[in-house]
Amino acid sequence: MGEKMNFDVLDKLESKVQTAVDTITLLQMELEELKEENNQLLANNSELKSQQDVWQDRLRSLLGRMDEVQELEELEEV
Repeated sequence: MGEKMNFDVLDKLESKVQTAVDTITLLQMELEELKEENNQLLANNSELKSQQDVWQDRLRSLLGRMDEVQELEELEEV
């Protein structure tokens, strides 16, 4: 009877170890997916920052032109 009990304990332990291994495997897969998603988001963020820089430069240029026109108008009034 003691031997059967030892096998039951070993079976339970083996089951728990297998569950832990399965959980670890699933978590590792999820981690890889999240890393890939994070890399995609970082790339997207970088692209958006570049686009923002381009728009800011264009806006500054337009504002500079508006200032030039306003200065010319003020000079003509004098």
